[in-house]
Amino acid sequence: MNILIYGIGGVGGYFGGKLANTKHHVSFIARGGHLKAIQEKGLFVKSFLGDFKATPDLATDRLTNIPTPDLILMGVKSWQLEQAAKELAPHISNGTLVLPLQNGVNNPEKLMTSIPEDQILNGFCNLISFIEAPGIICHQAFRPTLSMGELDNQRTDRIERIHAVFLEAGVESKIPEDIHREQWKKFMFITTISAIGGLTRSTIGEMRSSPYLYQMMRDTAFEILKVAQAKHINIARDDVDKVFEIIAKQDPQSTASTQRDLMHGKPSELENFNGYIVEQAKKHGIQAPVNELILACLLPMERRARAGLKS
Repeated sequence: MNILIYGIGGVGGYFGGKLANTKHHVSFIARGGHLKAIQEKGLFVKSFLGDFKATPDLATDRLTNIPTPDLILMGVKSWQLEQAAKELAPHISNGTLVLPLQNGVNNPEKLMTSIPEDQILNGFCNLISFIEAPGIICHQAFRPTLSMGELDNQRTDRIERIHAVFLEAGVESKIPEDIHREQWKKFMFITTISAIGGLTRSTIGEMRSSPYLYQMMRDTAFEILKVAQAKHINIARDDVDKVFEIIAKQDPQSTASTQRDLMHGKPSELENFNGYIVEQAKKHGIQAPVNELILACLLPMERRARAGLKS
C-alpha cells in the first residue's frame, strides 16, 4: 500500500513513524527544518513506551514527488484541512482514501470541498505528542489509540484493510460501531477543557478545584450535548458524566494542545471547537451562551495569531 502522511506534527509524526517501519511504502509531507532533519537523519520518536526511529521511503515538501497514494493520513490541524484537500486533489486517484485524525467533528465536510465524499473516511485519535525539535517527536502520558470508520458506519473491506495496516504497525486501532458517537464524546472532552483553559491560563487541576470554573465546564458540555442531539448524534446525558469522569482522572498539571496554542499566541482550533458549537447552535435554534462567551473573549486573540501567520 502507498501511504502518504500529510503533515508530520505530533499526530502525523507518531503514526507516520509507526507506519514507516512496516513493509508499506510511506511518504512524508513536511516543511522547513523539520523536513531537512528527517531527510538527513530520519524521524526520531521519543516515547515513554519506548523510543524508535523511522525512515520513510520519501520525505518531501512537494506533492508532485510522491507516488499516487492508496491512503492519505491527514496530520495537519483541522483549520488547515480545506487548503490541504485543495492541494491534494490533483494528486489522488479514484481509489485513494483520505483519513482525517484531527480534533473536531466536521473534518470530513472540510475535505469534501475538494475530494469526493466516497473517498473520505472518518477518524480520530487519543494521543499526546508534539514536535520537540526538528526531526524529533515527543510522545507522552498514555498508550495512543486510533479510531476510524466509514461515514455510514458500514464495516467495509476497505476499512478492514486499513485497520489491519495500523495493527501491523503496532497501533491500537479500533473500528467503533458508531464512529460519530465516539468522535463527539472525544470532542465534548477536548472542547470543554481547551478554551476555558486558554481563557483562564489554568491547569486542568485548577479548573477542577474552582466551583465556578467547574460549573462553567459542565455548562459548556451540556450545550455541546444539545447541539449533538439536534444533529441526531447518538449521545446522551450519561455521556456528559462519563466525560467528567475522564476529566477527573487527568493529571492536575495537564493542559490541552489548543489551550497551549492560545496561550502562546499561535493559531488554534478555537473556531473548530467552541466556534463550531456556536455556529451549529444558531443553525438549530439552540441557546449556547457559555460557548458564545468563550468564543467572543478569545476570538480577538485568535485573529491576531492568524494575522501574524499571514505576515
